[in-house]
Amino acid sequence: MSRWRPATAAATALITRAGLVRLRAELDELWRVRRPEVVSALAAAAAEGDRSENAEYSYRKKQLGEIDRRLRYLGKRLDILRVVEGVPADPGAIFFGACVEIEDCNSGERCVYRIVGPDEADASQGDISIDSPLARALLKRRVDDEVRVELPTGPLHLLVLTIRYPRDAP
Repeated sequence: MSRWRPATAAATALITRAGLVRLRAELDELWRVRRPEVVSALAAAAAEGDRSENAEYSYRKKQLGEIDRRLRYLGKRLDILRVVEGVPADPGAIFFGACVEIEDCNSGERCVYRIVGPDEADASQGDISIDSPLARALLKRRVDDEVRVELPTGPLHLLVLTIRYPRDAP
């Protein structure tokens, strides 16, 4: 069995100002704090002798590879990201950065989502990626529009209740 994986679609290169600040902080913390700690622990483990049976050495080597992989990704990604700020020309429609309150027409359950870039998406906080099926279905919709969307969990029938942008937030 090979390790080959089909290419994934390129993620949208949009981000909010706060998301960009978080990614830069992560890059700085990895480079200035975590990587030096792991390198010194790796050197100490290597000094213990036989590396083939040294679990600490193997663990630190793997950890260093993961940190370096993330550093490479962040370095490349930060170069291509475009920060989207402000309110769009048509604030009555859903675009990047919008906070949207929707209602499930079947269950009556209400949810609030903020449409953000894929690098800052966190569904537990209500931040969904602009590349997600739900966000794609919501784009350019307006208040009182009904939306049908196919999700991996099944079809949803939604109603858009409110749309606001960060400037409008209390």
